[in-house]
Amino acid sequence: MTLGSGIAPALIAAILFGASTPLARALIGAIDPAWLAGCLYAGSGLGLSALYALRRAGGNAKRISPLTRRDLPWLAATIASGGIVAPLLFTFGLRATTGATASLLLNLETVLTVMLAWFVFREHYGPRVVVGMASIVAACTLLGWGERDLAGVGGGALLIALACLGWALDNNLTRKIAGSDALSIAMAKGLCGGAVNLALAAALAGPPPAPVAAIAAGVVGFLGYGVSLVLFVVALRHLGTARASAYYATAPFIGGAVAFAVLAERPGSIFWIALPLMALGVWLHLTERHAHLHSHEAMVHDHPHEHDEHHRHAHDFPWDGTEPHAHPHTHEQVTHAHAHFPDAHHRHGH
Repeated sequence: MTLGSGIAPALIAAILFGASTPLARALIGAIDPAWLAGCLYAGSGLGLSALYALRRAGGNAKRISPLTRRDLPWLAATIASGGIVAPLLFTFGLRATTGATASLLLNLETVLTVMLAWFVFREHYGPRVVVGMASIVAACTLLGWGERDLAGVGGGALLIALACLGWALDNNLTRKIAGSDALSIAMAKGLCGGAVNLALAAALAGPPPAPVAAIAAGVVGFLGYGVSLVLFVVALRHLGTARASAYYATAPFIGGAVAFAVLAERPGSIFWIALPLMALGVWLHLTERHAHLHSHEAMVHDHPHEHDEHHRHAHDFPWDGTEPHAHPHTHEQVTHAHAHFPDAHHRHGH
């Protein structure tokens, strides 16, 4: 795989998710936050189910590594943290913040994701990335506390921060199964998260929203939560958690731009102080490079791949030359040096 193979999916995922935040904020007046969380994830699950059915009809199984029984505990944990708890916290937090502020606060997801990847899941990090994350933390702190004079911003910011923690845990857990079918992972999360949140909304939030508002939320969820998540899982597969999250950190800038253009919001002075700090943090993270002599242990696994320097193997079945393709394959022990990310083949110590 090339160094850039996961960058495009990560950036497109960021664009879709970033634009969804102010659009979801615009729906708050028409939909109770609990119903909004359910509609967003139900729209994601139903839309991806349609794509899943179309893919099966098209017969593209050679390019897919299906989920296995060993993946199910990790999948269940990602659904609970990222598909049920986090969206509820986020939609209630949206009610107490502006769309632009909420969009920039979402960079906390990047920081928390990276912290968990470094200190819990032991992913490698360097000083350049540490400084970048510190810059993002400073910007998020300004946004969360510098505007306390605005009614409810502090409480809304706290709820969004807790939602970001849920999604950060989700991101790190998803890395464990990122080699499997990204569409199936995102579809399961959308269907389960949507069903649970809709049930909670029906029990706690009164009558359902108007059909037009519910459909609008479903479309936002399909693109901003469903398609975006599929692409982010692909990015995790190639870039590792911290690197993929750094590219994904461009989402709040996109969300802020949409909020200004669509919601006619006017940013305060705190926004303009926080913006360059966040931009600096993202730039430092994205421009960090990592290369050294390292060893690959022998292993057998299954994921979509091309026959690059890490996948020079023969096939024990007829192969028509299609790439990428997926099948169980063996990696021999090898030691070499090249620029790399902490993907599925580079989770080594330093």
